[in-house]
Amino acid sequence: MKWIEIITVRSPNNNHDSFVNDLLKHAAKSDESDNLISMDIYRNAWINTDISVHLHWKSTRTEQQGSTMGLRLARALKEFGLVNHSAWVEER
Repeated sequence: MKWIEIITVRSPNNNHDSFVNDLLKHAAKSDESDNLISMDIYRNAWINTDISVHLHWKSTRTEQQGSTMGLRLARALKEFGLVNHSAWVEER
């Protein structure tokens, strides 16, 4: 099954840019990366301190609270602002 985790952070300033890139490089080397299809980062078109990390997965099951990698990313991004973390399963 395909599913996606979306981790969005709203930060009061832009001090997260270099940290996020380093964090994502380390996340890609995680044990879970076998099931990871892709990892993308988006910046809000109008609010440049908002970023969204999308983890695309293909696995036999979905983790109810999110993957270990997603949970680690969400926890690490909390120091930069408000974080929203959700998981979505592809509908066919």
